[in-house]
Amino acid sequence: MMGIGLLIVIVTLIGGAVLGAQSSLNGKISRTIGLLETVFFTFASGALVLAVLVVFFGSGHLFDLIHAPKLQLAAVFLGFGYLFLSTFSVNMIGVTPANLTAIVGQLLAGFVIDAMGLFGSEIINFSWQRGVSLVLMLVALALIFSEKTSRAESIR
Repeated sequence: MMGIGLLIVIVTLIGGAVLGAQSSLNGKISRTIGLLETVFFTFASGALVLAVLVVFFGSGHLFDLIHAPKLQLAAVFLGFGYLFLSTFSVNMIGVTPANLTAIVGQLLAGFVIDAMGLFGSEIINFSWQRGVSLVLMLVALALIFSEKTSRAESIR
């Protein structure tokens, strides 16, 4: 069981690294083609790739989507919001601060969702360990922003 847990952590770390690279690349391309155009291009090209994968490897249940609760369908807009805001913020504050801020936001949302059992998830109470992890992430965020601020001041 420990091997599967480690594999999940590794795969998730790789997923995070891919998101970091994507935000950097999207930030760069948005300077050339525009913010909304970049978000559109990302979703459209992703949709094309996924359409091929669904046709050849999907489970055949795509049209059961019409029976899904409307709140779950709102995830589409959340994905758009994340991509739009991350692409925008990378150009304003840089890749590391933008990604770390997003992670802290995900952590905060995760704690609330877990503690309240939102969206049908299992209730996981807020513990002192989670509190310490939140404080450490906030310290990391403060350090990243203070380093960025001090670097900007030294350039002036």
